[in-house]
Amino acid sequence: MNIGNPCARMQRWKAAASVSSACVSALMIAGCSGDTHLSFLDPQGPVASAQRWHFVEALAVLVVFVAIPVFVLTAWFLWRYRYGAKSSRYTPKWNFSAPLEIASWAGPVVIVVLLAIIVWRDTHALDPYKPLASDQPALRVHVIGYDWKWLFIYPDQGIASIGVFALPVGRPVAMQLTSATVMQSLHIPALGSQIYAMGGMVTQLHLQADRPGRSLGKNNMYNGNGFHQQRFTAVAMTPEGFNAWVSKVRSNGIALNEHTLKVISQRSTRAELIAALSLPRSPGGNVYFSGATAALFPAVVKTTMGGTMVAPANAPQELANTTAPAARNPAEPAMEKEQ
Repeated sequence: MNIGNPCARMQRWKAAASVSSACVSALMIAGCSGDTHLSFLDPQGPVASAQRWHFVEALAVLVVFVAIPVFVLTAWFLWRYRYGAKSSRYTPKWNFSAPLEIASWAGPVVIVVLLAIIVWRDTHALDPYKPLASDQPALRVHVIGYDWKWLFIYPDQGIASIGVFALPVGRPVAMQLTSATVMQSLHIPALGSQIYAMGGMVTQLHLQADRPGRSLGKNNMYNGNGFHQQRFTAVAMTPEGFNAWVSKVRSNGIALNEHTLKVISQRSTRAELIAALSLPRSPGGNVYFSGATAALFPAVVKTTMGGTMVAPANAPQELANTTAPAARNPAEPAMEKEQ
């Protein structure tokens, strides 16, 4: 009888063990890749933490009222009605059982009620339009979706960035979003929530980071060939680090003027944008701007609402003559709530 080569069998066992270890490790670090956090299962802020708890509660309901009964009853039925079991009764005229009828309906009813309560409660608690409670004023950020990049504008700091979204730890961030092209969807899983950005409309999102770190941000809605490259890094910094970052961008960022706005509005990835602006490639492939004003965001909204895909480059200057840059709601169209 040929039992095979012992060395070959040992190699197969080692390979199987390596695969099993890799699978276990992948599950353990599913929420993190290197130094970048990828998932709400590895939350970096209060919103993502609440989302993870919501997931755990829903999963617990399904495990307790669906998975466990199915596995237990399956084993019981296999044993109870096995071939040759003397305890089985032959009842061909059986047609109704009140306990069985109640049990068969009670399970689904309990599941639906519990899930409905969890979803209703957390839908209101995790409303992206709901400001986060804090003793600090929220950091205002305007977000404009282009093909295939996100432009983050800090109107109170007078700067903007593409490829990186910086935020101070422990301080809420109040974001207003729109699109200069097609409908897009901004999502930072490790910080929580997803919100659509639509041309001619303004949506809102409130986030906060609890600790310094890097989180993946992306566009969840397909918008063309460069869709897979429309990603950015949300970098949570200490308040001192954020202030230093703002000062550095003010000093070294390129001017957000007519020329740069025209280039940004073209369908291009970040690498193509850097090449078009004739900039030296930065370590993270990010682009930084100085001279950003609060007038740019409403200008893009207004122009896109009128049917133009890209706002004219001189629109921010025109609105600046009639709108105070520091105003919290500078003559914007009515907010459209979309989640």
